[in-house]
Amino acid sequence: QVQLVESGGGLVQPGGSLRLSCAASGRIASINVMGWYRQAPGKQRELVATITSGGSTNYADSVKGRFTISRDNAKNTVFLQMNSLKPEDTDVYYCNADIRAFTYGRFSNYWGQGTQVTVSS
Repeated sequence: QVQLVESGGGLVQPGGSLRLSCAASGRIASINVMGWYRQAPGKQRELVATITSGGSTNYADSVKGRFTISRDNAKNTVFLQMNSLKPEDTDVYYCNADIRAFTYGRFSNYWGQGTQVTVSS
């Protein structure tokens, strides 16, 4: 059984920074794309950033230049460094990953439980 566990959310003032972490555990042979998404109540979940196993990154326009995604492949962990935070960044942030349990198996998609980020003075 694979689990994604996020940490690092919380309350921060506008202009501040937070660093989110997401660790994958369980039976893991390899992880392809890892990413972060966010969702506000009553709205669709939206992409924040993704990173491939090779380190290629993709960002939503709204966070470019402020957020940085990175990963530690040896620890099956993905990070999201969030700087210059704005009130509109307030959301629940979810970790996502494509993981296969066996070397020649198929990839399955997994979600974390979410971590709340609140930007407010």
